[in-house]
Amino acid sequence: MPMYIIERKVPGIHTLSAQQLAEISAKSNGVLDQLPREIQWIQSYVTEDKLYCVYRSPDEEMIRKHAITGGFPADRISRFDTIIGPQTADTLVPVS
Repeated sequence: MPMYIIERKVPGIHTLSAQQLAEISAKSNGVLDQLPREIQWIQSYVTEDKLYCVYRSPDEEMIRKHAITGGFPADRISRFDTIIGPQTADTLVPVS
């Protein structure tokens, strides 16, 4: 299943309370419950004025439908195929 990062411009999001963030999450979950099971919200990262959300979805259109239905911005949607991290270096084959 393809994975996507959605960039959402939300000025001042870092100032929201835990309760407000919980309400946003509940609203998103409610919209997801109305959509086909193929779309999944994995997690989100809150920065000063943006929210970066990771989703699994069959296509970008399903992500846009979620955003429109929930009234969420979806300023940029980027598909990705691979995740790397520090452990990725462990798979390197030494060059002789």
